[in-house]
Amino acid sequence: MFNFAIIGCGVIAPSHVQAIKEAGNSAKLYAVCDIIEDKAIKFKETHGAEKVYIDYKDMLADSNVDVVCICTPSGMHGEMTINAARAGKHILCEKPIEITAKKMKAVIDVVEKSGVNMACVFQRRTQPIAVKVKEAIDNGEFGKVLVADAYMKSWRSKEYYKSADWRATWELDGGGALMNQGIHGIDLISWFCGGIDSVKSIVRTRYHDIAVEDAAVVAVEYKNGAIGVIQGTTCVYPGQDVRFEIHCEKVSIIFPDNGILLWGDKGYEASGEGSGVKDNPAALGSLSHTPILLDLIDAIKNNRPPMVTPAEGRKAVDTILAIYQSSKTGKAVKLK
Repeated sequence: MFNFAIIGCGVIAPSHVQAIKEAGNSAKLYAVCDIIEDKAIKFKETHGAEKVYIDYKDMLADSNVDVVCICTPSGMHGEMTINAARAGKHILCEKPIEITAKKMKAVIDVVEKSGVNMACVFQRRTQPIAVKVKEAIDNGEFGKVLVADAYMKSWRSKEYYKSADWRATWELDGGGALMNQGIHGIDLISWFCGGIDSVKSIVRTRYHDIAVEDAAVVAVEYKNGAIGVIQGTTCVYPGQDVRFEIHCEKVSIIFPDNGILLWGDKGYEASGEGSGVKDNPAALGSLSHTPILLDLIDAIKNNRPPMVTPAEGRKAVDTILAIYQSSKTGKAVKLK
């Protein structure tokens, strides 16, 4: 059994608790940490952790901690990940692993040198429909991918952005509708198509009184030759289900979060999968952290890379940074 410790007792932390509990005898919630003492104590009592910390470095010094879940604001992930790796703790890090290329490189370098295992939370890759689509694309069942689109039109209220002072800041959130909400969809569509080659974008703040974007439209060229569109917003009311469209030589696949609309010529087939994140960031529905956590445990036991390594996890962030650059310059940006 691995002792898990959670840093940051905010909105996403309960999803990690759920995954730890669903791991059965493989994992235990051992400790929690938050800089707000009352919040940390309440979280400990609510979820049955053994220990509570206010300073995460004190928690990292606890020899009983095996794995650390990093659930803090995005711009804090790098420092905490690096310190956890140096303390010999395995890591499950929320997206993004960091918000700049320099900081991501520092994370990857330290993790690789430390010998610990680190997984990034991109749980859309574990959805049954996503797994089936990826396998079919990779084995050539669909033929060549021609057009691949991701539409992520969600709603976040003004109260949401006021709920924490780190939200919608370049310094700690790293961006807006793309870096915070849209990153999962960008990761998935890129994964389907073997990576993104170049982007040409328009990024704007259309509704909210925030420093970062709440709307973006991106023309994409993928490494497999396909082209497509990525749209990400937090100003569409009411929020719409995230939807992916994969149009290939032989079939088209269209799947929103609430089911499969089209699979070849089969028409609509309800999948039973679903997510409420279009309106509520805490309503993950079937987007469970459990498969990611179980995969990390197995990776630690068998000394293998996890499903989403830090190097793999940085790809979506690199794409978003290129999208921001393209919008500023008005030119297409090619990714490395």
